[in-house]
Amino acid sequence: MSVKSCVLQLMRDLHVKPKFGKQYLVSAAASVLSALIMAVTSNTLIEQANLLPGGVMGMSRLLTLICSRLGLSVPVTAFYLGINIPVAFFCLKKISRRFVAFSLLQVICYSFFVHILPVYAIFSQNILNVIFGGAAWGFGTAVALQGASSTGGTDFIALYVSTKTGNEIWMQVFAFNCVQLVIFGALSGWEQAGYSILFQFISTRMISTFHSRYKRVMLQIITREKDSVVKAYLDRFSHGITILHGTGGYTGNETWVLLAVTSSYEMSEAIDLIRKVDPSSIINVTKSEKLIGKFQQPSL
Repeated sequence: MSVKSCVLQLMRDLHVKPKFGKQYLVSAAASVLSALIMAVTSNTLIEQANLLPGGVMGMSRLLTLICSRLGLSVPVTAFYLGINIPVAFFCLKKISRRFVAFSLLQVICYSFFVHILPVYAIFSQNILNVIFGGAAWGFGTAVALQGASSTGGTDFIALYVSTKTGNEIWMQVFAFNCVQLVIFGALSGWEQAGYSILFQFISTRMISTFHSRYKRVMLQIITREKDSVVKAYLDRFSHGITILHGTGGYTGNETWVLLAVTSSYEMSEAIDLIRKVDPSSIINVTKSEKLIGKFQQPSL
């Protein structure tokens, strides 16, 4: 079955109107690429070092380990799919159906790739498996997130709680991962648990480096086409824009300074839009360290 067929079937199941625009194709490609990167990482680095990733994948590997100690042979992907799919459908009322569909596509593709790809060792030393495995796992996760998708699991739960209550639960997710690591350390040895902590730290830093959705920037736009720029910006984005009257210091001509805060995720699109409306505009971009007040995140 082709990627497009998989996405169409998921959308039908989740009652998502199949509208294959550019963003849909980007999300589908990001989901598949993310799954491939993470499957290769799992088979060549994580398995070799016997590491425990965080979240639902970590829980799935831990449950498989417990089953093996009880004499049962259950594949990791059985737990991975068995946990992700019910959680995804539970969160549908509060999370974008489109986001859920592409996240499930990533989960299903990962489960498929991890079975068909060979398991082999690249490095013989655990520390190299940990460092490169953490970097690749985090990069694979960031690819999905940049494509308005996710790797499922705790992403679903965190977004559901955030949408419903307005509160974040990342500290609870961290505590959940810590409990998993304690159980894993008791079963597989504390050295493996220590390696897994380092793996999770590196993967988290990679996600933070490459995923810019929740980072904000301020655009300072100097233009003479105030009305056209403001209209185009407000028609496209859900953020406000402040208009200041100014005078060119060199020319003495009337000009306008527009201030807008947007997410890094939308920054390039906003700049392209502004430059298209007014090619002579000057745009200064500064990092927003902290924003007090209402700010609407771009929809997933």
